Amino acid sequence: MRMPRIRKRNRDRSKLARRHPVRIAQPRRPDTPRQHEAHSTSWADGLSDVSIAGDPLAFPHLARTDLPRHPTTVAGYAQLVREIAADRDRWAPLVRYDALTRWYARLETGPGYEVWLLSWLPGQGSGFHDHGQSSGVMTVVQGELVERSLTHAGEGARSLRPGGQRVFSSGYLHEVVNASLEPAVSIHLYSPGLVEMNQYAETPAPEKQPETR
Repeated sequence: MRMPRIRKRNRDRSKLARRHPVRIAQPRRPDTPRQHEAHSTSWADGLSDVSIAGDPLAFPHLARTDLPRHPTTVAGYAQLVREIAADRDRWAPLVRYDALTRWYARLETGPGYEVWLLSWLPGQGSGFHDHGQSSGVMTVVQGELVERSLTHAGEGARSLRPGGQRVFSSGYLHEVVNASLEPAVSIHLYSPGLVEMNQYAETPAPEKQPETR
């Protein structure tokens, strides 16, 4: 089965920047008393590596030796998603709901990957889409979602509940929808970072068969 592609959608990062302004901490001057420093305890919902890591020109940032070890394999990405999902105090305060569209916020970035938090009100869905060249891992952390996928073997559907994970490769074609009566929240990791989503029509178009003579 072949899905007719409707459009290519690149993430509008300028739109996200307007929606989630980023405050970047400035390095402290040597003559500034420490008690006047501003400290932020909230988890950054930034739009760049700078907003998460801090000022790249500040020497203390470059000299740090306690930075987390970033994953580089599918197993490592899956483990990272499990750890983030288990740390409810880290992501739950960030969740928002939008009656018009799915809400999303970027949680974390690292070398070659990024992690997103999504919320789904009842009835909200993604439509059939792929993730361009990105592969990834997703898990539901609240509520329940339904995934419909389309592969060479045909169409399949499954329920996604807290505790389970889905791993997908680049070009994977699926649709995710909240078919329940309660809101849902999910966490998605993409590698490399997601820069495009190709939307497809609801109904698969039959492949053309070679003509016989």
